Amino acid sequence: MRLDRFLSHSSGLSRNQVKVLLHRGDVLIDGQPVRDSSLQVNATNRITLEGKLLHWPRNYYVMLHKPLGYVCSTEESSHPLVASLIARVWAGELHSAGRLDADTTGLVLLTNDGNWSHALTSPRRHCDKTYLAGVKHPLQPELVERFAAGIVLNDDPKPTLPAQLQILDTHSARVKLHEGRYHQVRRMFAACSNRVETLHREAIGNIALDASLQSGQWRELTSEEVANV
Repeated sequence: MRLDRFLSHSSGLSRNQVKVLLHRGDVLIDGQPVRDSSLQVNATNRITLEGKLLHWPRNYYVMLHKPLGYVCSTEESSHPLVASLIARVWAGELHSAGRLDADTTGLVLLTNDGNWSHALTSPRRHCDKTYLAGVKHPLQPELVERFAAGIVLNDDPKPTLPAQLQILDTHSARVKLHEGRYHQVRRMFAACSNRVETLHREAIGNIALDASLQSGQWRELTSEEVANV
């Protein structure tokens, strides 16, 4: 990690405040003053700020109720980033463990723990994702069998893996799948001559969106939730 990022995360100071302290020589690495903010540091370094030993940043695990219009990117975008909803110094270091597009709402999990997010999203884990879909045209009962058998998408000759479709009423359904193809739920309905008009992710694996979180709100995961991937 860059030294200025480490200092900001560990101390809660802004990048500008960190630059001032570096310039003054108030930062020591292994007993030696350092002024280069871009220096790469790791957990083996002993880093002090104004004589106080700093500890390596901990891992963060966040559940976010994503609103419409936000994207799960870590790069500049024409849409606002989901990380901007988290008013914490460390929010910029988080990445999404399973992205949602701008037109989809619901559960997003963010973390700075690469091993954890890989375990959650690896195709080998077959981690279920559950969505609530609202569609344009009435749903027909035979769609349940079509989803269970796998659907050939309009632009992909390889059928999807079996998915569970639960019809809730004429225009809404719950979909559970464990693939992660691009816009998969929307494309599955499109291949069945229908169109998804609203899409909301309810759960990833055993982690369900907290019903108490309003759109745009977030909380850290419990230790039990973190372990339950």
